[in-house]
Amino acid sequence: MGLEEHMMFLERMSQLILSEVPKAEYSSLFNDFVESEFFLIDGDSLLTTCICEKSLKPGQELHFFYLVEYYLMDLTSKGGQFAIVFFKDAEYAYFNFPELLPLRTALILHLQHNTTIDVRTKFSGCLSQEWEAFLADSYPYYLIVADEGLNHLQTYLFNFLITQSWAMKVNVVLSSGQTSDILRLYAYLMPSMHKNQKFFKENKKKIESAYKTLIKQLEEYRISALESLFGKLKWKNMMKEACETISQLKQLWPEGSDIRRVLCVTSCSLSLRMYHHFLENRKKTMSDEKTNIQEVESNCLALQEMEDLCKLHCLSVVFLLHLPLSQRACTRFITSHWTKNIHTFLEMKKWCEYFILSNINICEFWNLNLIHLSDLSDELLLKNIAFYYENENVEGLHLNLGDIIMKDYEYLWNTVSKLVGKFAVGKPFPLRTTKLCFLEKNPSPIKDTSKEKIPNLGFISMSCELVDKFVGDLLKDLPFLKSDDPTVTSLVKQKEFDELVHWHSHRPLSDDYDRTKCQFDEKSRDPRYLRSVQKYHVFQRFYGSSLESVSPKLVVTQAVKPKNNFSAPKKKKAHETKAEIITRENKKRLFAKEEEKEEKKWSALSFSIEEEMKENLNSGIKNLEDFLKSCKSNSVKFRVEMVALTACLKAWKEHCRGETTKDLNIAVQMMKRIHSLMEKYPELLQEADQQLIAKCLKYLGFDELATSFYSTQVARDDIKKKIDKYSIGIGPVRFQLQYMGHYLIRDERKDPDPRVQDFIPDTWQRELLDVVDNNESAVIVAPTSSGKTYASYYCMEKVLKESSEGVVVYVAPTKALVNQVAATVQNRFTKNLPNGEALCGVFTRDYRHDALNCQVLITVPVCFEILLLAPHRQTWVKRIRYVIFDEVHCLGGEIGAEVWEHLLVMIRCPFLALSATISNPQHLTEWLQSVKHYWKQEDNTMRKNTALKKNAVCCANSPKDYFQIKESYKVRLVLYGERYNDLEKYICSIKHHDICFDHFHPCAALTTDHIEKYGFPSDLTLSPRETIQLYDSMFQFWESWPRAQEFDPEKFIHFKNKIVIKKLDARKYEESLKAELTSWIKNGHAEEAKMVLRNLSPDSVFSSENMITMFPLLVEKLRKMEKLPALFFLFNLSDVEKTAKRVRSSLEKKQESQRPPKADKEAHDMTNKLRKIKKSIEKQRTIDEKSQKNPRKMDQMLIHEAEHNNLLKILEKNLEIPQECTYANQKAIDTETLQMVFDRVKFTRKGAELKALAERGIGYHHSSLSFKEKQLVEILFRKGFIRVVTATGTLALGINMPCKSVVFAQNSVYLDALNYRQMSGRAGRRGQDLLGDVYFFDIPLPKIEKLIKSNVPELRGQFPLGITLVLRLMLLASKGDDPEDAKAKVLSVLQHSLLSFKKPRVMEMLKLYFLFSLQFLMKQGYLDQEGKPVGFAGLVSHLHYHEPSNLVFVSFLVKGLFHNLCQPTRKDSKHFSQDVMEKLVLVLANLFGRRPLPAKFQDTTVKFYQSKVFLDDLPEDFNDALHEYNMDITKAFASFLLNVSKLADMKQEYQLPLSKIDFTGKECEDSELVSHLMNCKEGRVAISPFVCLSGNSDGDLLQPNTPNHVILRTIGINHNQAPVLWSQILDNQGRRMPLNAYALDFYKHGSLIGLVQDNRINEGAAYQLLKDFALTIKSISVSLRELCDNEDDNVVLAFEQLSNTFSEKLEGV
Repeated sequence: MGLEEHMMFLERMSQLILSEVPKAEYSSLFNDFVESEFFLIDGDSLLTTCICEKSLKPGQELHFFYLVEYYLMDLTSKGGQFAIVFFKDAEYAYFNFPELLPLRTALILHLQHNTTIDVRTKFSGCLSQEWEAFLADSYPYYLIVADEGLNHLQTYLFNFLITQSWAMKVNVVLSSGQTSDILRLYAYLMPSMHKNQKFFKENKKKIESAYKTLIKQLEEYRISALESLFGKLKWKNMMKEACETISQLKQLWPEGSDIRRVLCVTSCSLSLRMYHHFLENRKKTMSDEKTNIQEVESNCLALQEMEDLCKLHCLSVVFLLHLPLSQRACTRFITSHWTKNIHTFLEMKKWCEYFILSNINICEFWNLNLIHLSDLSDELLLKNIAFYYENENVEGLHLNLGDIIMKDYEYLWNTVSKLVGKFAVGKPFPLRTTKLCFLEKNPSPIKDTSKEKIPNLGFISMSCELVDKFVGDLLKDLPFLKSDDPTVTSLVKQKEFDELVHWHSHRPLSDDYDRTKCQFDEKSRDPRYLRSVQKYHVFQRFYGSSLESVSPKLVVTQAVKPKNNFSAPKKKKAHETKAEIITRENKKRLFAKEEEKEEKKWSALSFSIEEEMKENLNSGIKNLEDFLKSCKSNSVKFRVEMVALTACLKAWKEHCRGETTKDLNIAVQMMKRIHSLMEKYPELLQEADQQLIAKCLKYLGFDELATSFYSTQVARDDIKKKIDKYSIGIGPVRFQLQYMGHYLIRDERKDPDPRVQDFIPDTWQRELLDVVDNNESAVIVAPTSSGKTYASYYCMEKVLKESSEGVVVYVAPTKALVNQVAATVQNRFTKNLPNGEALCGVFTRDYRHDALNCQVLITVPVCFEILLLAPHRQTWVKRIRYVIFDEVHCLGGEIGAEVWEHLLVMIRCPFLALSATISNPQHLTEWLQSVKHYWKQEDNTMRKNTALKKNAVCCANSPKDYFQIKESYKVRLVLYGERYNDLEKYICSIKHHDICFDHFHPCAALTTDHIEKYGFPSDLTLSPRETIQLYDSMFQFWESWPRAQEFDPEKFIHFKNKIVIKKLDARKYEESLKAELTSWIKNGHAEEAKMVLRNLSPDSVFSSENMITMFPLLVEKLRKMEKLPALFFLFNLSDVEKTAKRVRSSLEKKQESQRPPKADKEAHDMTNKLRKIKKSIEKQRTIDEKSQKNPRKMDQMLIHEAEHNNLLKILEKNLEIPQECTYANQKAIDTETLQMVFDRVKFTRKGAELKALAERGIGYHHSSLSFKEKQLVEILFRKGFIRVVTATGTLALGINMPCKSVVFAQNSVYLDALNYRQMSGRAGRRGQDLLGDVYFFDIPLPKIEKLIKSNVPELRGQFPLGITLVLRLMLLASKGDDPEDAKAKVLSVLQHSLLSFKKPRVMEMLKLYFLFSLQFLMKQGYLDQEGKPVGFAGLVSHLHYHEPSNLVFVSFLVKGLFHNLCQPTRKDSKHFSQDVMEKLVLVLANLFGRRPLPAKFQDTTVKFYQSKVFLDDLPEDFNDALHEYNMDITKAFASFLLNVSKLADMKQEYQLPLSKIDFTGKECEDSELVSHLMNCKEGRVAISPFVCLSGNSDGDLLQPNTPNHVILRTIGINHNQAPVLWSQILDNQGRRMPLNAYALDFYKHGSLIGLVQDNRINEGAAYQLLKDFALTIKSISVSLRELCDNEDDNVVLAFEQLSNTFSEKLEGV
C-alpha cells in the first residue's frame, strides 16, 4: 500500500467512526457514587481537550494543570476508578507544537509524583501486544478519548485508538461534550458493536501498515524540526547534552533544589549553548556560500539579545518562587504578541525544556523537589516583565525588585553563567543590555479589566412572612434598592399585555390533575360506558390474581379499638365464659370433621401414589408433596411422610443392589423425609418409627447418627457388612451441605400472629406490623422477594378499617409498577363504600381514575407532588393517613430524584419507605427523623392556634380534625438481610461453537487486598455447597492449617450429632470460615489465602464470536437443563427486541426443518378443499332457504359439514407448533383467557409482534411499550405461558415477575451494583424454587467480580431547588386554602434538603439561591413584592417539567412574538398555512426536548434520505428575544455568584483540587515592581484564582456558555443552576453541537423509520420523545385556551391546530 492508499484507508476509518458518532448515547457515566466501573482515560485526549479550553491562554501552565486536576477531581469525587494512559507513540503528534512537548512531559511527571492516580506510560502504541494484553486483563468498561486532535495527524492517532478499543470490546466515551452536575457526569458513549469488531478483524493488516506509515511520517517531522534548529545534532546527541547539563548542575548544587530552579537554569544554559552553536553553523554555511554576513546578522538575533530574554525568564521564575497565587491572580494582562524574530529561540528553548524534563529521572539520588511541576513557567508574567523593561523602564519608571527577589535572581543567573561555560554571558544587572523589543507594538497593550466588573444589582425588597422566616438572617446584609429605582418601577408594566389581547394571565389554571386524561367519567350513566368500566374492573382483578394467589377480602369499617401489643406474652384468663366454651367445642368438632375428610382423601389416593413411587420415585414424590401442601391435618401428614420414607428406603436398597455408581437423588429424597418428620412431627414419632429412621440412616452409612438417635443395639456385625455396600461414602454433614443445601429447613417461627391469616410472619415482619399499629414511620431495607410489601397491604387494610375518609397513598417509581400495585389492591380488598366513592384510584401522567374519591391512591412521585403543591387540594391532603414509598432508593436516582425528597419532607402523616438496596440507611433515617421533629413542633403550634380560634368562634360539625388521630413522630429503621432462597452464579462461555456453564464461586470475586481493606461484603452469601467448596480449597492450600480439624464439617461445633442441619447452622459455618480466612490474611498467611481465592475462580474466556447469534442456543440449553422460566436482561432497547425475534426465528427454522417434506403441500391442498366445501355448503344453504327442504339434500349437507370439520381438524394438526419448537407452556392458561389477553393489544403499535412471539412462549419488555403491551408479557410470564423474556432495566424496579433463572446478556454502564442486585433478586420464586440461578453471558470476568463485591450506592442529595419549584412553592404559600399548613409545608421543603443535612454552609448557599430565584421571578413579572404570584405564573409553573424552556416560552408569549408569527392564511380564516405551522414547530423544537449531537458529526458526508437532521436556528426575532432573556439572567446570576463567593473556602481555592498542592503564602511587599505588575485587584472575586492567571475576570461570567471550572469550586454551585437556554450549545473545545431536528423532521415526513435511519434515534426512544413533545404542545394549547377569552385568538387557534395535527401524525405511526 502506498502513501495515497494509506491516506484513503485512514479516511475510510474516520468515516466509520463518524457514522457511529450520532448514535452515541448521551448518558451518565457513573451510577450513584459507587466505586465506578474501572475505565481508562487517554492522556493525550485529556491534554488536547484541556488545551483547547477557551478560558485558557497559551503558556499559562498552572491554569492548565488546574483544568486537568479539576476534571480528574470531579471524576474521583463521584467514585471514578480509572487509570490514565500515555502512549509513547502519541508524543510524535507534538513535534509540530514544541511548546506542548515540555507541558506533556511535566503533566506525566506531575500525575506520577504528586497524585495517587494510576498513570501508565509503558505502552508503545495502541496496536502493541502489551496494550492488547493489558486490555484483556484489566477489561476497562470504557476509554475516554477525543474525537479530534490538534491537527489531522493526531486525529488519526485517536481514530486508531477508538477502532482498536472497539475491537477489544471496550466502549468509547468522547472527551468532548461532557457535562457534570452535583451527582453525575454525562457524556457520549459509543458502545463496541459487533460490526466494528468485524471491521478491525477484517482489516487488521491494513490497519497495522497504515499505523506504521503514519508514525514514520511523524518521525520525519521530528527530524526536520530538529535539523532546522540544532543542525547536525540528532535526537540522541540532544538527550546526551541534556544529561550532561543536569550532571553539571548536580555538582554545583550538591544539596539539591526544586524543579522550578533546576529547569530554569538548565534550560536557559542549554538553549544559549545551542543558540551559540546555531549561529556558528549559520556563519559557516554563509561563509561557504560567500553571502553578506551583515544580512545574516540582521535576519538572526545576536546571542546577547537572547541572554536578555533568558534573564527575564529567570526573573519570572523567581517571581513564581516567591509570590503567592493571591498576588499572581491580580497580574496585568498584556495583549501584545512576541515579535517574529525571537520565535526561533523560543522554540529552541521549549525543545531544551523537553529534553531536560525527559531526563529528569537521572536525578534519583539527588534531593530534587518535584512538587511544583505544575508551575514551571508563566508566559503572561514573562510578557509583563518584558513590557515593563522595554517600555515603562525606558520611559523613566524605575522600580526596585526587593532584596529577596534580587538575591535569588542573581544566584540563578550566576548558575546559568557557570553552566554555559564555553563563552561568557553578561552580568545579572542590568537586566536589559540591548535595545531590541521582544513584544510587538500594540495601541492598547494592557487589557483594561476594570470595566468588566460585574454590577452588583441590588435587591428589590419584599414584604413576605415566609421569606423573612427562611432567609431573614441574611436580609440585613444585602444592598436593597430604593422604591423609586427604575428596576422597581418597571415591575408594574406586566398588566399592559393582558389588557391588549383579552388575556387573563392571572386566572387560576386547571392543574395537572384536571388535565390528565380521566379514564372514566365518574358521573356518567351511559350503559355502554358502564360496561367498559365493568370490563376494566374485571380485567384489573384478573391481572391482580395473576400477581398473587390471595383471595379477595371484604373490609368493614370498625371503630378504632385501643391496640393490643402482640409482642407481649398473653395472660391466662381466670375462667372462660359460657360463650367461649361453646366456641371452643365447635372449633374442636369442625377440626375433627376436617381431619376425617382428609383421612378419606388420602385413603383414596394412597394406592395410586404408592404404585407411582415404585415406578418412578421422583414423580411419585412430587404428587405426594402436592397432596401435603393442600392437607391441614398433622396426623394425616405424618402418615403420608412415613409412607414416603418407607418407599424411599425400598427404592434405595433396590438401586444399590444393581448399580455400581449411586444416584444420590434417592438418598436426598430419603433425607428430606427424615428432616420433615423430625422437624415438624417429633411428638407423633413412636418407637417403631424411630427404629425405621435409624435404619434409614444406617443404610445411608450414617452409623454414628443412627446410634446417637436410637441407641439400642440394632446392628450386629453381619448386618454391618451387608449394609456397607449401601453407604453413600461421605459423612452426613457433608452430604447435607453438598447435595441438599437448598432443601435445608429455614428457621421460621411457629407461633401464628392473629394479625396475619395467610402465613406465619418472621420477627422483623412483626416489627413492621407494630410500626403500623403504632402509627409510626419506618425505613425498611430488606432483599428482593423477602416479603416487605406485606406491611404495606396491612397498612392499607388498617386505614380501610378505621374509616371511609382516611387515605393511603402508595408512591411507586414507574407507571408499570403503579398498574401492578393497583391490580393487586383491587384483587385483595373489596369494601362497600357510599356512592361515588371508590376503594382504589390511580394517578399517572398518562391517565387517572378515582384519584381523589378513593381510599387507596397509587401514583408516581411527580403526580403526588402535583397534589401536594396544589393550593386547592389541601382538604384532600389532610385526609391522608399513611404514605408508602416503594423503591425509595430512587432518591439517589438520575431522574426526578429531588421529587422524592420533596414528598418525604412535605407529608405530615407517618410513612413507610421500602427498599432492597441502600448502603447508608442510618443517614437517611436520621434525616427523616429531623424532618419529623420539625413537624412535631409545627403541629404543636397549629394545635394551639386552632384551640384559640375554636374558643373565639364555637363551631360545630367541623370535619374530622387532623390532630384527633394519635400522631407518632418516631422513625424506625428496620433492617433484614437474609434471602429466602440461595442464588448460584454461572458463567457462560463458548467452546467449539457450543455454550458451557461454569459455576462461579462468589469468593472468586474477592482479592486478599479487598478482604483486608473492607472485609467480606455484607451481602456476599454462599450457598451450603459453596461453603463446602471454600473449606476444601482452604484445606488443600495450607497443609499445616492448625484449625483444619475444628472446621472439618463433620466435627464443626454447630453440626455435632445433628440429624437435621438447618439453614441457620450452615450460615454459622459459613461465617466462621469467612472469619478464619480473614484471620489468615491478617496474620501473615495471605499467600495461602490468595491461592484459595485463585483456585475458586473459573478460567477467563474471551470470545470473539458474535454473542448475539449464539443467543438462541443459550435459551435452548437452558430449556434442556430445565432452567426456564428465565429473564434475560439487555440494556439496549433495540437489542431487547432483536434477540427475542432471533429466538423466535430459530424456533421457526427448527420447525421448518422438522416438517415432513410434503406437509406444506398437504396444508395447501387442504386449505383449497376447505374453501370448496365451504362454498358448496353456502350455496346449498341459499337453495334450501328458497325451496322446500329435500331430505336427500339434507343428508348431503350433513356429509359436507362432517367432512368440513374433519378437514379442519387435520389442518390444525398439520399447522400445530410441535412441543420442542415452542417455549410456551400450553397447559398454563386456557384458550379463552389467552384470547382475552391478546384482544387487548389488537390495535397497539407492537401488539401483533408480541402476540406472534407469545405464541412461541417468548416476550420482551421495555419502557417504550404501552401499558397494555407490558401487561400482556407480565401476565403470561407469571401464568407460566411465556417462559423466555428479554428485558431492559425497567423490569428490575419492583415489577413482580419472579423466575427460575436470570441471565445478564449484555454489558452496559447501567449494569451496576444496584441494578445487578435488583435484577438477580428476581431469580428463585419463593414457594416454587429453593434455588435461583444467575447466568452471565458475554459479560467479562472482571466486571462480574466487580458486580458481586461492590457496595450498593449511598444516597446523596441532589441540588434541591429550581426557579419553577420556588414559584410553585410561593403559589402554594400565597393561595393555599389553609395558609398555615401551606406555609409549614413550603418551609419544610426549603429547610430540609438531604444535600444540606448537617452542612450549614450548603444551607447558606441555598438561601442565597432562593433569594436569587425570588429576585428573578419578580423582575420577570411572576411575583409581586409581597411574594404573591402575578402574570403568567400559572403557565410557567404548569410547564414545570421543562425548566428553563417554560420561562423562555412565556417570555416569547409576553413579547407578542407568537402573535406576530401566527397569522392565518386569510383575514377571516381560522386556518394556518403549513409554513406557519413548521415555523411554530421549529420554535418549539428549539425550546423543548432538545437533543444535542456531538460536534464532530457535522463533518459527516453521509446522505440523509428523509430528515434534515440538524435543527435550524430560531427565527431572527425569537433569537434576539432569547439573547436578551439570557443576558438578563446571566447578569443576575453573576451578581448572585458575587454574593455567594463570600461562602467560599479560600484555603482550598488556592490549592490544586486533586494533588492539594498549596499556592498560598505571605504576599511580597518589599518589591515595587511586584506591586506595579500585580495591581488589578478589582473584578477577581467570584472566579477561581487559577483561572485569573489567564487574564480572566468576573466579567467573563457574563459570557455565554461559561464553563463551570471558572467559578469558585467550593461554593457548591455552577452554571447548571442558572435558568439560561443558549441557542448554540458549545462543547469544551468550543465547537458547536447542533440540535437533533427529530421533532420538526417527524412533523414534516411523519415517519419513525426516517428518524431511525437519518436522525439515528432508536425507534422506541423516538416514539417516547415524540409522545413527550406532543404532550407538551397539548399542555400549552389547553393552558392558552383557558387563559384567553377571545374565541378567535390566533395564537390559541394555531396551537390547537398544531396539537391536533401532531397527535394525528403520531397516532398514524
